[in-house]
Amino acid sequence: MNTTDSAVRITHLPSGIVVSCQNEKSQLQNKDSAMRILRARLLAAAEERAAADASAARRSQVRTVDRSERIRTYHVPENRIADHRVGYKAHNLDAVLNGELDPLIQALIDADVAERLAETTPGA
Repeated sequence: MNTTDSAVRITHLPSGIVVSCQNEKSQLQNKDSAMRILRARLLAAAEERAAADASAARRSQVRTVDRSERIRTYHVPENRIADHRVGYKAHNLDAVLNGELDPLIQALIDADVAERLAETTPGA
């Protein structure tokens, strides 16, 4: 009896996904079927990867209600303002609320310059 070998195995080299198909008698039909299965698996893997990336991005943006994550504190009874990112503290809350932001902005600029210097300085 004569037999035909019509099974097909397709390997997607970048991802390592292997699909084999031997449902039909025709090798061309098996190849088409295997390609459809491979496309579906690659699409599912890409969607899963995108969902994982989106989930990780959402998790990194979620903040807790921890005091250490506060940016700035205004303490009205003591007429005090504190910027926790740069360690700026001043007892001129009224002036800041009236728009005199120069000392606060200068502290932020100084901290940014210091951070950039630390990044570019080798061995720091």
